[in-house]
Amino acid sequence: MTQTRKDFVNLEQLTDFEVRWNDPGDGVFTAVLRVKNEAESLPWVLPGVLRVAESVILVDNGSDDGTPDIAKKVVEEQGATSRFQLLEYPFQVSRCGSEHLATPPTSVHSLTYFYNWAFSHVKTQYYWKWDGDMVLTEEGERSFEELKWQLEATDAVINVPRYPVYIESEDVAYLDTEMVNREPWAWPNRKETFFVKSFEWELPLWPQNLTFLRLPEWTCFELKWLGSDEFQHWSKTDFSETRRTRRKAREWEVFHAVSEGNVPFGVHRVESPGDKHVIDLLREPASARYVLDD
Repeated sequence: MTQTRKDFVNLEQLTDFEVRWNDPGDGVFTAVLRVKNEAESLPWVLPGVLRVAESVILVDNGSDDGTPDIAKKVVEEQGATSRFQLLEYPFQVSRCGSEHLATPPTSVHSLTYFYNWAFSHVKTQYYWKWDGDMVLTEEGERSFEELKWQLEATDAVINVPRYPVYIESEDVAYLDTEMVNREPWAWPNRKETFFVKSFEWELPLWPQNLTFLRLPEWTCFELKWLGSDEFQHWSKTDFSETRRTRRKAREWEVFHAVSEGNVPFGVHRVESPGDKHVIDLLREPASARYVLDD
């Protein structure tokens, strides 16, 4: 039997944060970004998303680095104020792993509840899940634009290849081509679509028998800032305990190896000639050679 989403209250009985779903209306994509302390990444993340999505919802979860102000500044620079919504989620959310597993899914402190509340604000045909450190390439922007007309005739789940990029400085980054993630990042806004609790994190459900579409390899990359705590949203970092966290184990390995001056197999040093930030360089089509020719 297919499960369907329902409006629901939270264990804490906080009426302002009850989940009330919206039915789909006009527009194809609403990008939903759940963020905490992403001020450094958003100047590269938001512009591409704003160029593609009909609307963008940014849900800030207690940032103390000026993330909301940076987001509003970028949105104003892009002339997209009317298509942008900033929401505040003021509760401490359980970190991935054991904390998440121990938290009831209907608590405001649960990842599951947090995601359902954030996505319940979407009013377009599709949910577009996006992270505050994921940068669309120029090819990725074109792919999402071309995808819109295809989705008029079918319901589909969109898989997006995503490569980690470790930023050392404005001129130097490291691209890991051995660890590509092709998880779903967009799916229809239907009564069968919502989030449920899984072991280490939340898990999206959608209607059965949907078409799966995969975008080109060099669609987006994920920023990892060397010198920052890129694993603070995990309750523990022994990622070798289960195959489910194999990707995180690779990220942990590469992050620490590169930080110590070692470059693992499959990791490419990318250096900008100095006339542009290395992130801007990686967005260009020529950078796909690191992936496609590997």
